[in-house]
Amino acid sequence: MAAVTVCASDDFFDDGLLTPSPITNCVLWQAYVSQPRVPALPVKDPSWSRKTLLEYHSEFVTLKTRSMEQALQQLKLTLLVNNRQQGTARRGLIVSGPPGAGKSTTLMELGRSFELSERRRRPGMEGSMPVLFASVPPTYTPRNLAKVLARFAGIPIHDRMTEHTITNAVCHVMLKRGTRLVFIDDVHLLNTRTRPGADTSDQVKTLMERVPATFVLAGVNVEDSPLLTGPRGAQLAARCKLLRTPPLLNGTQEQKKMWHSLLGDMEGALRLARHRPGTLVRHAAHIHLRTGGVMASLSLLVREAAIRSILDGSLAITKNQLSQVLLDVQATNAARATLRQHPGN
Repeated sequence: MAAVTVCASDDFFDDGLLTPSPITNCVLWQAYVSQPRVPALPVKDPSWSRKTLLEYHSEFVTLKTRSMEQALQQLKLTLLVNNRQQGTARRGLIVSGPPGAGKSTTLMELGRSFELSERRRRPGMEGSMPVLFASVPPTYTPRNLAKVLARFAGIPIHDRMTEHTITNAVCHVMLKRGTRLVFIDDVHLLNTRTRPGADTSDQVKTLMERVPATFVLAGVNVEDSPLLTGPRGAQLAARCKLLRTPPLLNGTQEQKKMWHSLLGDMEGALRLARHRPGTLVRHAAHIHLRTGGVMASLSLLVREAAIRSILDGSLAITKNQLSQVLLDVQATNAARATLRQHPGN
């Protein structure tokens, strides 16, 4: 099959594909949660067009892995444990894993499940904010983190406001609007060996004590980062469970079964009219070699292969299509290293 050639004159640049806005405030978050997840139309439905196929396979579906299901179970238990606890007795969770392993997706799924549960349990709670999301900013200071939290909560901030003032406003709004779950992503950036990192870590701890909510922190290999080192790190480590989101393996029979099941679910979500069922599972070893079982790389591989098949009109993913996809540097380097160690693969 010939490679897909993309040039400036290709009309798919004008198909009106829209990139969703990042979810940086509670209005966008609650709109995301409110969007119903309905199964896509059958592959033979006549309403599928080139544009809708491209849109669908760009967005695709969120598939639950075992680590995501375990995280959801641990969150439920932690919320129950915290239900009547005061102050520093409340427990938290840390979601940790290598880049691309699905940590942020796990947070989104945990937050969505919890918010939908709260809406069912407490109907008619207008103006509530059960979930708050934040990411540690690259230039982190306690004030900058407070500004990120304030932005999500819809609190107007001006330059003359101090860290103390912003933090008080954030805590007030979280209490008033019934926030029970707080996610803070990219915590691996916090280097507690530096003054800004130590101060920001202290602010996270203070928020955990001031707001009666369950905190879920996430980052890249957090257990190996400076966040959990020293006296400050010991305090966080003493109150948080560590949940790993590792890549999926393909060695033992049980691992192969899980890997094949995930590929089967992805294949079931494809809407390609001439795709042969079972192709992804048939090439499971090749796909694992290329992606290392990392969810972000796997998603890119399947989605881009599907989009290539739409552009070239074949409407089917083949091993040749999969081989043409240029993956991220991490996956590419890992695959090369594996091939050097096991040339027969």
